[in-house]
Formats: sequence, C-alpha cells, structure tokens
Amino acid sequence: MPDCTERLPITSGHPPSQGAAWQAKLALAFTRDSDTTRLTRREHSGPLRVQKPLYPEAPSICHAIVVHPPGGVVGGDELSVAAQLNPGANALLTSPGAAKWYRANGRVSRQRIDLSVETGGSLEWLPQETIFFDGAHVELDHHVALAADASYLGCEILCLGRRASGESFTKGRVDQRTSVRRAGRLLWWEQGTLTPALLASPLGLAGHTVSAMLLAVGKPVSADTVAALRALADSPCYGVTQMKHVLCVRWLGHDSEAARELMLAAWRIVRPAVLGRAAIDLRSWRT
Repeated sequence: MPDCTERLPITSGHPPSQGAAWQAKLALAFTRDSDTTRLTRREHSGPLRVQKPLYPEAPSICHAIVVHPPGGVVGGDELSVAAQLNPGANALLTSPGAAKWYRANGRVSRQRIDLSVETGGSLEWLPQETIFFDGAHVELDHHVALAADASYLGCEILCLGRRASGESFTKGRVDQRTSVRRAGRLLWWEQGTLTPALLASPLGLAGHTVSAMLLAVGKPVSADTVAALRALADSPCYGVTQMKHVLCVRWLGHDSEAARELMLAAWRIVRPAVLGRAAIDLRSWRT
C-alpha cells in the first residue's frame, strides 16, 4: 500500500506577502484494502489540508475533514480540491466549520471541486455552511464523475450576508456551476448567478438569505422515503424531487441553523435508502 505524501507544508494562516492571494490545492485518493478504505494519496500546496483518516463507524468507510487554516477566503484566492475514490472505496468528507468568503476588493475568488468515484464506491460530500460576506465576488465549480454503480450524496448550505450580525448581501455576486455524471452520462447540470437583485426577486430567492440542498445519486428511493422527507418541513419553500437515480431536497429560509438541522434530518433518511448504511452523528457539525 503506497504511503500518503504531503508537500509544501503550511507555515502561516496569511498570504505570503501583502496583497498576495492564496493558490491552494488539495488532492486525495481513497483505496479499498480488504475490508478497509485507506487514504492513499494526500498532496497539498497552499493552505488546504486534510486531517488524519477517521473510522467512527466501520473500517470500510473513511472519514476525512478538509481544513482551510486561514478560516476565510479573500479576493483573488483560488481553492481546488480533487478527490478520487478507487473501486470499492467509501469515504465521507466534511469540514470543521463554516466557509467564509470575504468582500472581493476588486478581485474574484474561486473554488473548484472535482470528485470521482469508481465502480462500487460511494462518496459523501458534507461540508458545513458557506457564508458570503457583503461585496463578495465568487466563482464556484463543483463536478462529480461516477461509475455506473457508484453513489454520491452531497450537501450545500449557502448564506448570503450575515443576518445574525445585521449584515445584508447588498452588493457582490456568486457564480455557480454544478454537474454530476454517471457512466459518462450527464444526470445533473445547474448553473446560475446569485446577486442582490436575484435574492430579492420572486423569481429568485424571494427575499430569503439561506439556500440549502441535499443531492443524492444512486439507486432510486422508495415512495415511503420520499414521503418521509416531505414530512420534515411544511413550507412552500421546501421541496423533495425524485428523478430516477437522482434525489434532490431543497429549502429556502433565513436561518443557517435551521438549514443545518433540516439537511441533517434529510441525510439521516437518505443515507440508509441510497447507501444502505445507518446514519451517524456528524461530530464535526456539532463542535
């Protein structure tokens, strides 16, 4: 079994010079070794790291926490995370806290996530919420490639402004592109731009400041599972859609804590249905 490799260790939580931007990359690979999924590649440059592999439920499922030591992203920063799951590997990736994107200061910040799951594997991408400060200008790319029998569960919670601190998202923009392919076939494609005007529009977020989504790709779930998900919330801004091998749960609101609890409740229902394994308590979400 190859050893994990690391390069360019992080020495500071600040860019290397005044006005400089971080170019941070993290590349991971997970490999099935008998009944254990091992983290077999861990390369980084810039301030992106992953903590040691954890096995809170079974050796076959490797948990890893992706850490961005500076704690926030400023204008001009670029983050890139790539994770490959080799045949039969199972992994759950999460984060230790909310991601914070600060105002642009005339420069665009970018993040690209590339996830690949080979045959028989499963990946759960469950970062905590993302907060966009007033004036942020961000481009987000999230792309997933699955083998024909691979499975994926992904969650995102987007907070525009800091409502609890009295800050609104009055300027800035967030560009998003998300795709999921299975056996090379495009199953999910979504792109859009969040702006203050779209946030206020009845054709956009209708004044809501928090958007949450849980996306599951794998075997179709039963009508009872869909009914259980729909019973989690009684709101015109909450919906559950089953589309053959894709299940989508969405919610709009104003409270990031409410979004977290709702997405966790939905995940607890979806995980056994799609992956055939019981849900556990995500400790990183509780610290």
